[in-house]
Amino acid sequence: MEFRTEIEGRKTFFIVPDASLLPEAYLQDLLSSGYESYIIDDTTHYCPIDAKIRIIIESFPDSILFFFIDSQIEGIDWHRYIALLQQEFGGRILIGVLYRKRTETERRELERFYLMNVGIQCGCIALEYQKSKNFDLIMKVMYANQACGRRKNVRALCDKMSNANFDFGGTHFVGNVSDVSLSHFSFVLPGDRTWPDIPIYEKINNIFVTFNGMHFRTNALLALKREVNGTMLFIFMFLKSTGQNGLDPDIEPRVSEKIYMVVSNKVKSYLRELFDEAAKAYR
Repeated sequence: MEFRTEIEGRKTFFIVPDASLLPEAYLQDLLSSGYESYIIDDTTHYCPIDAKIRIIIESFPDSILFFFIDSQIEGIDWHRYIALLQQEFGGRILIGVLYRKRTETERRELERFYLMNVGIQCGCIALEYQKSKNFDLIMKVMYANQACGRRKNVRALCDKMSNANFDFGGTHFVGNVSDVSLSHFSFVLPGDRTWPDIPIYEKINNIFVTFNGMHFRTNALLALKREVNGTMLFIFMFLKSTGQNGLDPDIEPRVSEKIYMVVSNKVKSYLRELFDEAAKAYR
């Protein structure tokens, strides 16, 4: 159950993109904006790309798949393949198309085929030759297609050594941190400890947080508290030194990088196992 929780949530998969137009470095920045995304390439030749795509659809049924149709993949005719996918799985996944910038006539032809004939829902997008322009373009596409799902910020589940400690009302409290996002963290106290009577919306200064091996100090506001199965759960919202919501500028990049590593490594490892298992049929 805990593992399923770690890989749940809407995800976007870019299928065999041109790295010169859509580099993998974009993915961490997308995650910082709430968009969990992955690149699926064709370098693992023992597991065909169509097998990978079916695994993704079965494993992440609420996904968005963007196909880069200028990639040459043996045995794949993108027009026919995407049309068949849309027909079979159109009610379970969302499909979009990416391609290198074309003439106006070619652009209209592609849009007519994919949007009107095939009926894909996530657009037919021309990428610029200057990759610096493509990040903003992808961001707009992700926003338009609600790629973040129900969550505004992606959260990373923490290991058992993650914790937080702070002083309140003359008492020092130490508890486990169960998950962290760029806006919040969850703090848990076991039932055999004294639960601090912290009022909702109380500001706590100088909280020391350990998150999967990294350490940082922050201020936070108590946004929610409730008893769950004999433990007390506190949801804290990060506050900057200026009092605004969020992490301080010197801390946020490090936390963002750690969240990206924790979240993406879990999903990549999960997919790698599934791809390896599927590949046995092709060896």
